[in-house]
Amino acid sequence: QSPLVESGGGLVQPGESLRLTCAASNLRLGDYAVGWFRQGPGKEREGVYCLSRSGRITNWIDSVKGRFAISRSDAEETAYLQMNNLKAEDTGLYYCGVSQMASGCHLRPEGYENWGRGTQVTVSS
Repeated sequence: QSPLVESGGGLVQPGESLRLTCAASNLRLGDYAVGWFRQGPGKEREGVYCLSRSGRITNWIDSVKGRFAISRSDAEETAYLQMNNLKAEDTGLYYCGVSQMASGCHLRPEGYENWGRGTQVTVSS
């Protein structure tokens, strides 16, 4: 079983919000960069948002700018992806992964590991 478990997905209407959770077990999230990725129907997995090991650096894709935010609770060993003003194009299976990169973070799936099973986000009216 993966040390990461995603949850919080669901079916929502455009404009609504969801908060995804990435819970870690047997793994200290503060030792890694954390990334959220998604895979839409017929599409490749793409990086959405990431947070560096230090917690001071983030990166995101343009389409979620101003709508999504990433955070991490070291005490709870949990990372979050707050998603506001959801759009139909945000639909997909969302995954979290961790990377051992020493500084910063990137949005390429390569270099991330310990993927969970994902949580489905469907935005539809």
